[in-house]
Amino acid sequence: MDIATNHFSTSSTNFTILDAPGHRDFVPNMIAGASQADFAVLVLDASTGAFESGFQSNGQTREHTLLARAIGVSRIIVAVNKLDAVSWDHDRYIEITQQIGHFLSSAGFNSNSTSFIPCSGLTGANIVHNARDKLPWYNGPTLVQALESSKPQSRAISSPLRITISDVFRGGIQNPVSISGRIEAGGLQIADVLLALPSEESATVKDIEINEQSSEWAVAGHNVTLHLSGIDIIHLKPGDVLCSPDSPIVPLNSFDLKILSFETITPMLVGIHRGRLNASGRVVSLLESMDRTTGKTLKKKPRHIAPGMLARIKVEVTLCAGIPVEKGNKLVLRLGGKTVAAGVVE
Repeated sequence: MDIATNHFSTSSTNFTILDAPGHRDFVPNMIAGASQADFAVLVLDASTGAFESGFQSNGQTREHTLLARAIGVSRIIVAVNKLDAVSWDHDRYIEITQQIGHFLSSAGFNSNSTSFIPCSGLTGANIVHNARDKLPWYNGPTLVQALESSKPQSRAISSPLRITISDVFRGGIQNPVSISGRIEAGGLQIADVLLALPSEESATVKDIEINEQSSEWAVAGHNVTLHLSGIDIIHLKPGDVLCSPDSPIVPLNSFDLKILSFETITPMLVGIHRGRLNASGRVVSLLESMDRTTGKTLKKKPRHIAPGMLARIKVEVTLCAGIPVEKGNKLVLRLGGKTVAAGVVE
């Protein structure tokens, strides 16, 4: 149900896999995983009827892909899997890549940042080693070669420290308070003092682990485990943010959001998601609808926002004093098990 994490290395690159659940009931967990990702691997089932059931209106392929783009993932590798089940049929591969390629383009993925890889996980064909005997019609890279070709992203290393907590746990007798999460900006080292928000409690870094290996320091882009002292575990929860006491986030109870709508938006109750953060909120006003191409205002204070439109709205947080978000953070709005919009805090 939750994100499965694993690590592997090739001759040139270290990778961390965040395997997100595909079922519609666990989309919040998928959001938590995708928010930590540099790029996405979309695994499609090529067997007869399986791709269609995932890609049609009730399948999760569309929602997961739209969410990944809305959260900020711009590079996607499409692994067309289980080709052994259709006898390595080239026509089936072309059919799938044409449909998904058109959809990815409409979802905002640049064709230069999209790769299609035919493969079979069961037989291992075209995962690490090429399979010219089974795929004579394909002369592109293997899946691992496509992973290695992804360019590293620039990191906000010089910005103030921001770590979104993905898990809080007791790491043993020696480490009664431990957290795991991704460093989104800045860096830290052992003995640094951190501020937890929204509890506003301070903690000291006792130890840092990167990929289960102890380290003296870590910077933006690292997925880390921190062992903390000077704070009670009751003051930490998934979705909280650890930051520098010198440049803390000010928790917000209302904010403007520039969104892309997936469903009709009116003043209504919504769930606010960012990584592990999940808070209750309300769309209190629709500020303007905008042209998706130019960004110019189409209508001030519209009565509703239609699906697929760009808009600015005001959101209020309910049931708590505020949430640790700031300008530029990407949020997802959900209601009744559906994603209704995704956007950026202004």
